[in-house]
Amino acid sequence: MQAGNGLALGFLYVLIALGLSIIFGLLGIVNFAHGVFFALGAYFSLTMFNIMGWWGIPLAMVIVAVIGMITEIVVIRRLYDKEPLISLIVTFAFSLLAEAVIRAVWGAQGQPFNAPDWLNGIIIAGPFIFASYRVAVMVCVAVILAAFWAFMRFTKYGRILRAGSRDPMMVQLLGINLPHVLTGTFGLGCLLAALAGLLAAPIWDVTPGMGQAAIMPAFVVITIGGLGSYAGAIVAGLAVGLVQSLTIQFMPEASTAAMYVLMAVVLLLRPRGLFGEQWERFE
Repeated sequence: MQAGNGLALGFLYVLIALGLSIIFGLLGIVNFAHGVFFALGAYFSLTMFNIMGWWGIPLAMVIVAVIGMITEIVVIRRLYDKEPLISLIVTFAFSLLAEAVIRAVWGAQGQPFNAPDWLNGIIIAGPFIFASYRVAVMVCVAVILAAFWAFMRFTKYGRILRAGSRDPMMVQLLGINLPHVLTGTFGLGCLLAALAGLLAAPIWDVTPGMGQAAIMPAFVVITIGGLGSYAGAIVAGLAVGLVQSLTIQFMPEASTAAMYVLMAVVLLLRPRGLFGEQWERFE
């Protein structure tokens, strides 16, 4: 049971960290406010579901992506030529402000967001027992990851993103509107965080602080996997989820510390992470 819970948790971490990795890979921004968009994904999904039913969920995702793009234009765009520490401080301050706004709009109390009734059972596979909703989470994230891979591999915009993460100046010299690309990239990263918030909502209570609870594991994941590495985010996310869940089984009080121990071990062996590369702007 704990292995299944760990895999579901790991898949959620993958989705959060992937959006964070995309933003860092192209924009070079250490975005501490990423957890805010995770929380907004849960809150807007809950609100739109209460208004429109399940048809409101896609609209909620679009709303969060648009908020992300507006944030990039108003706040993040001013940080591109600044030191990485500045972006960390500004995005941290923005996350505190956004959490205060969430408390003012939706209240400080947690709100339940129940999974569909047909996903409330369990699935038994040999010696393993999985909650049906957690299996659905894993399937949904796998589909999202496959769609993201196809988007990056086979579409023009995906190729621009891959090229821009290596050499933004060359992309601009080729006549591509780089500011629009950066805005779209930030919106895409926020969309992935919002999707993770939606999927996590029935597992965690929807609370103003849920973004803060998600952002630290996401940073651990991209640190273990390697900054800017999409494959690293996937491998590290699953590893962190499994380590945390198995630690809960045998030593619950050490479950949070377990992921930091894993990070320390990986960094001792590979200082740039499992799939890390050299980033000249930070060297």
